[in-house]
Amino acid sequence: MTQQALDLLQKALSLSEEERADLASSLMESLDEKVEQGVESAWNEEISRRIADLDFGKAKAVPRDEIRRRVRTGSFLRRFK
Repeated sequence: MTQQALDLLQKALSLSEEERADLASSLMESLDEKVEQGVESAWNEEISRRIADLDFGKAKAVPRDEIRRRVRTGSFLRRFK
């Protein structure tokens, strides 16, 4: 950790508990923003790909009741073994 970061940490530790929590939350959010942008973009691409697969018949939808039955009976696990 740089001296600047250590100085900031020392000042931050002198804040009240509520102020430290707010500061920590703000710092975490600043890190999440960069990660979430890439994740959101990847999910949008995946969603588009899946919709195209459905539209062109490369994939088929399974009714919710069937999925629930498979989960309840554990039959969906056989696909992954």
